[in-house]
Amino acid sequence: MAAARRPAPSNSGTSWREAAPQPLVLATGSDEYLIQRVRESLRDQIREHQGTCEVTLMSAADYAPGQLAVVTSPSLFDEPKLVCVTDLSSMNENLLTDALAYVKSPDPEVTVLWEHGGGNRGKKLLDALKETALVVDCAPPKSDRDKSAFILAEFKQHGKRIEPDAARALAAAVGTSTAELAAACAQLISDGPTTVDHDLVEKYYGGRVEVTAFRVADAAVAGNADQALKLWRQAVDVGVDPVPMVAALGAKLRLIALVAGSRGSSGSVARDVGAAPWQVERAQNEARRFTPGHVSEALKAIAHADAQVKGESRTPYYAVERAITVIATHGRH
Repeated sequence: MAAARRPAPSNSGTSWREAAPQPLVLATGSDEYLIQRVRESLRDQIREHQGTCEVTLMSAADYAPGQLAVVTSPSLFDEPKLVCVTDLSSMNENLLTDALAYVKSPDPEVTVLWEHGGGNRGKKLLDALKETALVVDCAPPKSDRDKSAFILAEFKQHGKRIEPDAARALAAAVGTSTAELAAACAQLISDGPTTVDHDLVEKYYGGRVEVTAFRVADAAVAGNADQALKLWRQAVDVGVDPVPMVAALGAKLRLIALVAGSRGSSGSVARDVGAAPWQVERAQNEARRFTPGHVSEALKAIAHADAQVKGESRTPYYAVERAITVIATHGRH
């Protein structure tokens, strides 16, 4: 009896959480942790319906001719199969040739997961897969909003809830790694109550907050001087160098200056300024707090701090503190 399969695959890209056994599944995106979650989900679903599942990992970069036919052929005990073709972005010509033929007539009793981390290598195969495969998005969460959404979904999946402000605090405390975010969620889901609040997150992770230059810059640009200075002093205590701090402040303010008053979609503006659409969207929101004069004053303060931290001052940390204060207090309130 075959594993339950969706009647119609989607080529528009769906959440990795929605992956289900199909003859062809294409995972796009560079987050290795999410791709691993897709593998495990497909394996577990096949096992649930058929009792067992033979899993094969096969590198597209080291592929030998005929290998795909071998691993997708019926096993001695007719065991259901999940074949994971890894690293499609480095596929060799042998894989491309065999894969194009297989995609035209896949075995309906075998699930083949094609994993592509990005780039245009093998575009012909990707186009063919997108016509027939279930396409799942495994791009890593980039923005704070993405990370909070990931955390909220992890709790929902396990029948629990985390308050939105607690999710934001957890994302800030744990950092940017999807695997680390998931591990932190798993701990709170296992140990915590039905609803996790901000206080519990602080209790578990308050001492582990990874104070980075960009978190300081975010608080300064938001006009939260007290928070920005507190984070900066914490950063100093753990040995953060002032040079990357000034670089982060400069990057934030320069992007704000570039997008202030811009017209068009975030995608078109992103192409013009050389940033990601989500970065442009965020900078456009942040720009509303500043007048052109405020941006000019802030950039001057950053330039002064940059010179100070690169040798013109014996007190570079004070120079950074001064720049943070100017940025945080010279906007609209």
